[in-house]
Amino acid sequence: MSRRSPRLLTLLMGATLALGPAAAATEAQQQRARAAGVAPGVLQPGPHNAITDVRGVRVGQSTLIVGDSIRTGVTAILPHPGNLFLDRVPAAIYVGNGFGKLLGSTQVAELGELETPILLTCTLCVWKAADALVAYLLAQPGMEDVRSINPVVGETNDGYVLNAIRQRPISRDNVVAAIKAASGGPVAEGSVGAGTGTVAFGWKGGIGTSSRLTGPVDSRWTVGVLVQTNFGGDLHIMGVPVGRALHRNGVTGGQNSQGPKGSIMIVVATDAPLSDRNLRRAAARAIIGLGRTGSVADNGSGDYVIAFSTHPDVRRRSGETRRSVAELGNDAMSGIFQAVVDATEEAIYNSLFMATTVSSRHGTVQALPVDAVLDILRQHGALR
Repeated sequence: MSRRSPRLLTLLMGATLALGPAAAATEAQQQRARAAGVAPGVLQPGPHNAITDVRGVRVGQSTLIVGDSIRTGVTAILPHPGNLFLDRVPAAIYVGNGFGKLLGSTQVAELGELETPILLTCTLCVWKAADALVAYLLAQPGMEDVRSINPVVGETNDGYVLNAIRQRPISRDNVVAAIKAASGGPVAEGSVGAGTGTVAFGWKGGIGTSSRLTGPVDSRWTVGVLVQTNFGGDLHIMGVPVGRALHRNGVTGGQNSQGPKGSIMIVVATDAPLSDRNLRRAAARAIIGLGRTGSVADNGSGDYVIAFSTHPDVRRRSGETRRSVAELGNDAMSGIFQAVVDATEEAIYNSLFMATTVSSRHGTVQALPVDAVLDILRQHGALR
């Protein structure tokens, strides 16, 4: 049993992919980046080093592996345990490069709030996932008179090598399973949920997460980040050009060469009382963390950041006509910005370090050779 199993929040649907001996060896060596000495920044992580360190945030995942061609899934991020439509959270979206299908973004930009969980999935599954999310939410208590709802669904394209994306395999059951599996605590990472079929920097990408604590002890805030990595570039880890030093990548087969194309979805959560305006400023800093890893936001890459605050004082209650809230001022934002940058960088590393080798009928994407990467980093004095 791998070290991921005790904390797995994932529901497997369909036939489980059989991995060869090389894949099994890779999985046995899995460890998160920080455990291996890869610890970017100066701020400390929260107890789980995950987006769920932000109080109330829960993550659930549904992994879909069917036959020799479908490798995809759904990852759901729930900002708090209540009804989000009736108790909305301030939110903002920042677009690094807009080659993508982030459903629901215009209403978030206009109103500055989230009214549904956030779903991540594959590109051609966005609309099916959104329809399933709406159906699920409309059936919840208190929603009997709702006539409009804004599902937020992000995506990356996992159809380059591993997933038969044209089948649009995500179903309502997959979406509901991810939502119902949502919980706090450690988050499964790597080749799970919406990261099941993704590729990053020519190696197996996936789901990654990290967190940071910022501010003085008497007013400490938590920032958490979750990523779905499926992009390319010149892989750097702790400033070291690891991709070049490896002299190879892990992709064999595939109908198309992904190269630097692809996408990344970045979700930023905080318990700091932020307005949607300052959430957008914080979201923009996630792109700095992305750039540290070697992305150049290629023309074919959709690079999106969704940020929200869970603080009870800044939530928007249904039916409110006047609001007066205490929120952090601009001069208090620098620590939040630093936390977003560092947590984004480490979350991307975790998505690579925790991913396992995955194969389909179209090809194989190997897990990042972590031992070789650590040797390179050790030679540069980059480990802590």
